[in-house]
Amino acid sequence: MQIVLSENGSPEVGTQGGSSLPVDLIRTCGIIMVLLLHASNEYYTTIQQTALESPLQWWSATVYKSFALPCVPLFVILSGALLLHPSKVDEPIRFFLKKRVNRVGLAFVFWTVIYLVWAFFVSDIPLTYDNFVQGSFYSLFSGSYYHFWFLYLIFGLYLVTPILRSLVSANDPKILKYFIILWFVGVAVVPVVQFLMRYSLNDTVFVLGGFVGYFVLGAYLKRVNIRSSILHVIFILSFVFTLASTWLMRYYFQTMGSPYFFFDYLSANVIVASVTMFLLLSKFTANWSDNTHPFVSRVVELIGKNTLPIYMFHLIILETLQRGYLGFTLSITVMNPLIGIPVITTVTLFSTLGIILFMKKIPVLRTLIG
Repeated sequence: MQIVLSENGSPEVGTQGGSSLPVDLIRTCGIIMVLLLHASNEYYTTIQQTALESPLQWWSATVYKSFALPCVPLFVILSGALLLHPSKVDEPIRFFLKKRVNRVGLAFVFWTVIYLVWAFFVSDIPLTYDNFVQGSFYSLFSGSYYHFWFLYLIFGLYLVTPILRSLVSANDPKILKYFIILWFVGVAVVPVVQFLMRYSLNDTVFVLGGFVGYFVLGAYLKRVNIRSSILHVIFILSFVFTLASTWLMRYYFQTMGSPYFFFDYLSANVIVASVTMFLLLSKFTANWSDNTHPFVSRVVELIGKNTLPIYMFHLIILETLQRGYLGFTLSITVMNPLIGIPVITTVTLFSTLGIILFMKKIPVLRTLIG
């Protein structure tokens, strides 16, 4: 998910309150939470027992997933903070799109082929010529694996970036605030009203939807400065709300619809958690640990600069561990999920990073993997 590059290919650095954004730190936190969320998802896809049948597994998976939900919004907010800088408004549209699409486009093609083969392998479908051609055609439009949706989101954000840059270049915080309020009401408030009251408002009233609000939030949040203590309280409250609402929906209000309604990236609780987490991380400077923790700083830098290939590759590593393809199994089906989920996340992260760093020593692969 390292989707913002400068002219020489290194990460661009935005500013907040006169200090540099800790880009690698935010990306590292984001990708760790992606892996944590996917490790937690094994409960919902494989075990599927209730909290009464398996309270430890349900609560462990739900707590970890609730904490990890800001993962993708963090990347989108950061991208907005970096790409929607007013100084970039004069960058030619053709040059901007070519520079970004070339890099992400190559990664899309490469990982599409890899996951197309992987999908045949894990599903035991014969890898015949006809099946491969049919699967390739489908993958171009829908993605060859379920996490490819993020690449389509990246392309969509690239397409609207030149337009949104003009909006941000007006340097009017009231306009940005109005944009964000309209988006928030449309994606978070109206769905809750409809969910609770069974009253359906024609959603064509709100034309601003999807992740574009997170993107614009990145430009707006650079102007925001809230005390850390307040941000911590707000984040904890949003986290507790996610847990409590999920529990209530799962066991007391089952007739109202999906028990995981508030797990959505565009739900109000996740939006609030994502904004507060971004603001908390933004309080660190770009060289936050160079002097006191140089080893940690180096690890964070390595992860932060390789988040796109880590994101694309990690599911193969994760599923290999969970399915026991290496002769041993790392899965919450065979271990305590309270410990197992963070252990699986950590092993997946560093195994993926190690292989990615090795792949980047090969010139052709360095260009293709992202």
